[in-house]
Amino acid sequence: MSEVRLRPLAELDLIERSEYYRSEGGDDLGRRFFDAAIGSLREIERMPGTGSPRIGELCAVDGLRSRRLPRFPCGWFYFERVDHVDVVRLLAYAQDLETILGDLRQD
Repeated sequence: MSEVRLRPLAELDLIERSEYYRSEGGDDLGRRFFDAAIGSLREIERMPGTGSPRIGELCAVDGLRSRRLPRFPCGWFYFERVDHVDVVRLLAYAQDLETILGDLRQD
């Protein structure tokens, strides 16, 4: 099991996206999104290697993995490190991932 560490932008993504779903669909939907996001983080913590490298490869970001949230068109984006999992963003798949994640190429 690897410790999950969220970067500040990942934390902000979680807050903003939870608020978005709450404002669009009510408190229950906001809670369901938040719970799905936290559940996915727990899965990443247990088995970080199961995240897909596909988007990282498409965006030319070596080592970047993603894990989709159940029932929502969003995913966590992260790197496996020696001593932890470095979670960089929580993004919707409809966003311009190549542009957003391209900044990670220099990490």
